[in-house]
Amino acid sequence: MLASHMASDLVSIIVAATYLASFLKIHKNSLQNDTQYFGAIVGRVVNRIGGAQFTLNGVHYKLDANEKPNMLHGGRKGFSLLTWNVEKYVKDRANPFIVLSYYSHDGEEGFPGNLLVRVTYALLEPYKLSVIMEAEALNKATPVNLAQHSYWNLGGHNSGDVLSDTVQIFGLHYTPANNQLIPTGEILFVKGTPYDFLKPHKIQSQMKGLPRGGAPSGYNVNYALDEGKDHKLKLAAIAYSKKTGIGMMISTSAPGLQFYTANYLNVTGKGGYVYQSHAAYCSETQGFPDAVNHPNFPSTIVNPGDLYVHNICPDLNQQINETHFHVKHCSVTLTIT
Repeated sequence: MLASHMASDLVSIIVAATYLASFLKIHKNSLQNDTQYFGAIVGRVVNRIGGAQFTLNGVHYKLDANEKPNMLHGGRKGFSLLTWNVEKYVKDRANPFIVLSYYSHDGEEGFPGNLLVRVTYALLEPYKLSVIMEAEALNKATPVNLAQHSYWNLGGHNSGDVLSDTVQIFGLHYTPANNQLIPTGEILFVKGTPYDFLKPHKIQSQMKGLPRGGAPSGYNVNYALDEGKDHKLKLAAIAYSKKTGIGMMISTSAPGLQFYTANYLNVTGKGGYVYQSHAAYCSETQGFPDAVNHPNFPSTIVNPGDLYVHNICPDLNQQINETHFHVKHCSVTLTIT
């Protein structure tokens, strides 16, 4: 994705793998080992499911434990690694869009029921993107929690780390996790913790207070977003890079947001640039991780006849700067015909 830099030059702000043709040629034999999920639609359930198992309607389901002993991002053959169908593609109009679909079979990676999934990408304005994810459970109740897994570096994809970026996250609470990143089930206030981005802060200034351990320091935490009890779009996060003057707002209909500062990144990407730890951040809007095993979390179960809908709207807004975060809500009015 490109954004305007100082109202003139264009800057590539998505950290990603090598361009598609080269990616397919070089990595066709190693796709199953992908651990970055660059720009992917992730599912059937994003994030982690503890013990790679859950019980639903009296039936116990064992899932693919691709991050033993847990499941991560839908398993070894999750949605990010599969071929999707192009249902519709319209480029010659004011709001170009593409509709992708995938039919997920009963038992795929251990999940119950057949599931029809659609994702619509639409450009609403020159620097405003809409992503609408929908899913229908066709014959059995099943957990569904889809996410769009983009890595952002508003300073430019090859500009180094993002720790000097300013971030604001509209979540009063977060869900603490154990050393395997499985939620404990608690929902705690962020105030007075290193997870408090209720006011704009540079990432590095807050990160200093994180617990130190053997893993690279950084964020990988789910926020319970404010106003998260309905399906309407609300502002989830704002970010700004002083390097380019580019700001971004993310609005969503989801109840949660996983803030991840690419702590384990070490891969060659676009143009041969080597992305290292903290070269980007993800603001993955989602249902809560491991919600199938925590009755107090918002439910991710979709029953036959119900429609799962998850809207995301990244908006690159030039009115944002380091001292003034201009807050507005993204609105999505898109008719697919």
